[in-house]
Amino acid sequence: MLLELIQGTEGGGFVVITDSAECPARPLLKSFVNAALKRGEQVHVLGFDVSEEELRSGLEVEAAHRLLFHDGYTDPLGWRGRDGPSASHFSAQEIGTRVGQTRDAGPVTLVVDSLSWVLRHSPPAAVCQALQELRRGAAAKRIVLLLHSDLHPLGVVGSVCHLASAVVAVAAYCGPGGAGGEARPQGVATSTRRSKSGKVLREEEGFSVGEGFLVQVQGRHPQPRWTEPEPEDTQADPAANLTFNLRLSEGERQAREKLPLPFAFSSERKSALLQPRSGGGRILYEPDAADDFDQEDPDDDLDV
Repeated sequence: MLLELIQGTEGGGFVVITDSAECPARPLLKSFVNAALKRGEQVHVLGFDVSEEELRSGLEVEAAHRLLFHDGYTDPLGWRGRDGPSASHFSAQEIGTRVGQTRDAGPVTLVVDSLSWVLRHSPPAAVCQALQELRRGAAAKRIVLLLHSDLHPLGVVGSVCHLASAVVAVAAYCGPGGAGGEARPQGVATSTRRSKSGKVLREEEGFSVGEGFLVQVQGRHPQPRWTEPEPEDTQADPAANLTFNLRLSEGERQAREKLPLPFAFSSERKSALLQPRSGGGRILYEPDAADDFDQEDPDDDLDV
């Protein structure tokens, strides 16, 4: 699944790559950038973690003109008044304006390197709202974010990943060496993709990033499934040592079903009650001597 997400053949219009200090994922992020450049897409990078020179190092030289770096690394908080993205003012409108000013007619991939700078200086709710607007807008066909998960609470990481259509969680490889004389994988990528129908696909793969930021998958490593042990039934049966029987035999059950209920009418009794009788009923009313009925004011007895 990892290679399909990089090449853009799998459904992943909004991809979040999570890493940690133990296993950085910037080489994998540059693999996404390089693949987008090879597809002829224009790539806009909001750079906060590294400089433009470091980001461009090793990428496609022929397609360098399609990579536009919006410098948030030099002045990430806007204290120097430079014309670059600010981590403290992250909004979909401002990003859409930057992309629209230099956008070509072709598809656009938006890369944020990294979102951790933004989350450290902006409210997480405002950042998630801006990402939601970017995902629904037409500024970019694809959005790829790098997020350092060890710098944020689990709730913040989960909120950002919940917005994504695909999440690639990068971790260090702790298994044995590669099979068949292969080199040891550089890391393990756990890819989770949510389809439009709501189905969630998950796959764990060992990978290495080679020259030219080409990703090589080195076997799949299914995650062990932890099954919760079933609790032992140690509760005693309350009907075990009784002097009387709480359960019915088959004959007793049949006899109970044949017993008529006191509130249930039989068909004979229903027909007898519903049968019309001869003669009609009359209502006789004789007013008392104390009744003082006034035709002109029938409610005079209500006067206080």
